Amino acid sequence: MSKKLNDILGLVLGLVLILLLNIAGGYFFERLDLTSDKRYSLSEVSEQQASELEDVVFVRVYLEGDLPADYKMLRDAAKELLDEFRAYAGDNIQYEFIDPSAGINEKEREKVYQKLFKEGLQPTTLRKQSVEEASEKIIFAGAVVTYRGKTLPWQILKSQIGVPEAVMINNSVQQLEYEFASLLKNLTNVSKKQIAFIHGHGEYDELHVADFEKSIGEFYGVSHVTLDGQLNALKLFHAIIVAGPDSSINEKDKFIIDQFVMRGGKVVWLYEPVIASMDSLKGANTTMSIPRDLNLDDLFFKYGIRVNRDLIMDIQSLPLPIVTGQIGDAPRQEFFPWPYFPMVMTKAKNPIVKNLDAIAVHFASSIDYVGKNDGLKKTTLLASSNYSKLVSTPARISFNVLRNKPDKRQYNNGPQKIGVLIEGVFKSNFTNRIPTRLLNDPSIAFKEMSTPTQQIFLSDADIIKNETNEERGEFFVLGYDKYTRRIYANKDFLLNCMNYLLDDSGLLEVRAKEFKIRLLDRTRTVKEKPKWQMVNLVIPVSIIALFGVLVFFLRKKIYGSKR
Repeated sequence: MSKKLNDILGLVLGLVLILLLNIAGGYFFERLDLTSDKRYSLSEVSEQQASELEDVVFVRVYLEGDLPADYKMLRDAAKELLDEFRAYAGDNIQYEFIDPSAGINEKEREKVYQKLFKEGLQPTTLRKQSVEEASEKIIFAGAVVTYRGKTLPWQILKSQIGVPEAVMINNSVQQLEYEFASLLKNLTNVSKKQIAFIHGHGEYDELHVADFEKSIGEFYGVSHVTLDGQLNALKLFHAIIVAGPDSSINEKDKFIIDQFVMRGGKVVWLYEPVIASMDSLKGANTTMSIPRDLNLDDLFFKYGIRVNRDLIMDIQSLPLPIVTGQIGDAPRQEFFPWPYFPMVMTKAKNPIVKNLDAIAVHFASSIDYVGKNDGLKKTTLLASSNYSKLVSTPARISFNVLRNKPDKRQYNNGPQKIGVLIEGVFKSNFTNRIPTRLLNDPSIAFKEMSTPTQQIFLSDADIIKNETNEERGEFFVLGYDKYTRRIYANKDFLLNCMNYLLDDSGLLEVRAKEFKIRLLDRTRTVKEKPKWQMVNLVIPVSIIALFGVLVFFLRKKIYGSKR
């Protein structure tokens, strides 16, 4: 009876303990992540975003159905991320996973695909090759996120040129939290920071920056401003973009931009010190590249850089169709890498460019750092490949360079900087250069030193320029290559630039999160397969047999001695 009573008391105490733990769990919230790279933990920024949601965010994820193992891993990672957000947001995060190809015929499937494409999702073609057959399947590795009537696309799979599929998917998993948190920030933001495109010096018109303006307009307020010497022209803005000026910027406008920087304003400069155009090559095989002076050299030098009047040639470059002969009455075209169009594949760890796909660059110049002891932090964002060379201008540009295979021994100038980030306290370019009466004028409020701020310098303005149909007033997606029909990562890069400059929540730090990829060595797997099959078969059986023998002898010894 005593033993029975003890058992009952133990059961009751156990149930009471479980009940108390559940009650305590309602008041104390904690989650444990035992992975070494903390892949299942949200950052503090994401936790705060989720907990502050005031209404339901509904996520329709189209990554479902019969998927290869790697894509199932991506799907599971997306689900786990949404579950983590739900842990902090509760019922304010709702989601469903949908197979857009399930249960419909080919005609209906085409309509669904068109709808998803219009909503902003990019399709991915999966190819399956075997001895018996080859097949293709289209999937949409993305989602559509809705909040209070506002809808945005979430591209879950981030493609990268020349990267193995498994690595590409792992990189996409790394960016899931940043991408989703960015969407939440965009959907829930009430007041937006303001960005201005600067005009008045031959900068690109609105049509040629329309796609980037449309995309950045989802995050920030966007305006177009002509400075025209107006001192307060930039008073209401947090950042400005100077995109492709082709005429000299006068001293008054330079002063306005300089003082905007001194007051903590952010600037993205897209600046071309050399005139070089593909349009000039359409009617002839040769054109000239000519240096030009935009009156910015002294300003840039004060800010810690120099943009050289040269052109970068790179073996790693964009393909260009060249007519090489005739097939009947039709011209025959072949693709050749055009060395004046570097294809930048960055490996930098900075969150602006980390894990980005290739970026298309046209006629870029090299950038040098100046002023070693100026206290500024200088980071290279974009650079050409190891096989690059510099061409001083003026210089002849000709398709004849494609006649022979490029000699790597001639492309020996190493990586050349194309895009740089400068951070810190800048010195005004106009210190000791303006009259005393202006220096003491309270309406000007001249500043010699800036508050801590950042600027980004790019030596190719075409990075922001989208293709257009000017007759119809239409524009194409930024980064779209009409020859290869590929979309390069120009837009993602520029969006990251603006988010980095204007993000005061620390959200971009989430983008620096890195997961260790643990892939099997396939060559070693095939080679050592029999060995490990034998190990996995023999060792467990041997352990069980040994355990059985020990138990047998122990029992024999114990019970044999009692006889």
